[in-house]
Amino acid sequence: MSTYTAVTDSELREMLDAIGVGSVQELFDKQVPAGVRLGRALDLPPGMGEQDVYTHLRDLAARNTSAEDELTFLGAGMYDHYVPALIDMLMSRSEFLTPYTPYQPEISQGGLQVMFEYQTAISELTALPVSNASVYEGPSAVASAGYLAKLANGKRRIVVSRGVHPHSRETLRTYAHGFGAEVVEVPLKDGVTDPEAWAAAIDMETSAVVFQQPNFLGAVEDAEALAGAAKASPAVVVGQYDPIPLAILKPPGECGVDVAVGEGQSLGNRLDFGGPSFGFFAATEAYLRRMPGRIAGETTDVDGRRGFVLTLQTREQHIRREKATSNICTSQALNALGGVVYLTWLGRKGFVALAELLLQRTAYARDALTALDGVTATHEQPVVREFAVDLAVDGVEGVRRVIRRCQEQGVNPGFAVGRELEEHPAALLVALTEQRTKADIDRLADVLGAAVAAERQGTEVAA
Repeated sequence: MSTYTAVTDSELREMLDAIGVGSVQELFDKQVPAGVRLGRALDLPPGMGEQDVYTHLRDLAARNTSAEDELTFLGAGMYDHYVPALIDMLMSRSEFLTPYTPYQPEISQGGLQVMFEYQTAISELTALPVSNASVYEGPSAVASAGYLAKLANGKRRIVVSRGVHPHSRETLRTYAHGFGAEVVEVPLKDGVTDPEAWAAAIDMETSAVVFQQPNFLGAVEDAEALAGAAKASPAVVVGQYDPIPLAILKPPGECGVDVAVGEGQSLGNRLDFGGPSFGFFAATEAYLRRMPGRIAGETTDVDGRRGFVLTLQTREQHIRREKATSNICTSQALNALGGVVYLTWLGRKGFVALAELLLQRTAYARDALTALDGVTATHEQPVVREFAVDLAVDGVEGVRRVIRRCQEQGVNPGFAVGRELEEHPAALLVALTEQRTKADIDRLADVLGAAVAAERQGTEVAA
């Protein structure tokens, strides 16, 4: 039974009478111009019964392979971390089920407090004083940072490292086209952003410089050096960060980074069909009024009691378009709530322990795989949770065949880097989470070693 839609003839009649029309068709005739009407029935197959629909959807779902159906080392931006049951339990509490848009603080304290607590956690994580209440996801956060830079300094040239996630660079280009900016890419050298090319690309017309930490190949960048290279220019320094390695890496706010953004999925959000997730966005106070989205603040009411309000929202819906910082009219508050619950669940010590565990297992995995015949490290840079290896096979198609051979053994060995970076056609990106044990890594080594050997011998790929 629908809450909002009339389902009986009498209910429908009552609604039509209330608005003064005799039928639904008369309503359409009065409201929809004849020129835009289809004029015929939709070309759809006959409807299915409930049981048939269930069977159909079950068959469609069975075509997917989830992270629980195989031993997976697939990452490249989204990671198979354990999500404790308490996150769903706390996310569904009534305190947080306040209206969608918290314009009326007196009835939206739950949602506003979530935003405030989330912002506090992100600021502590990044060592930057201001955080917004989240954006859609990592790539749009990077693109929004590019627009922030254009608003701040009026320049229209964005320098971005090839080590930034390909999806983020693509989204940045799309946004930049809209506000008339040029995007210049700087190549990688020995697995990290080429420092000489980076410095040479930055000039007085540069609006923003963008790098990723760790970068797309898993390498830890020298963030201070990259940020320092831009300080003599008007450029806003933007860093895209993986949040979990921030537990052990120097935070962006201590590296000269002006704006830190990133994908928040790894913080208590599952790999549910690739999303939804949330993007985090933190900055120095100099860019407070240039930030996209909304910011919740803490205050007191007339009785002196602690409360929360929307402090800043500079989107098109609220101010003149030319003054707006974003046209996105929502945050990802529910997913961000999952993120702050996850961080709270781990606590400061637990968060560091998780990152150190990833560091140890990633080092063990890197050593185990590069000991195999036909597998070498793509670079020798320090890594935290992900690393790339080169396979002695025939380019990206050879890597794809190796991946398929491994999947036939129930193991997904990682991401074929050549799909996105043509300069690394035979590279495989391997990701670790706390869910992959030492025994799992040993199994990966066994399966990958056999798959590479078979590929090198030209064994026919199983169907």
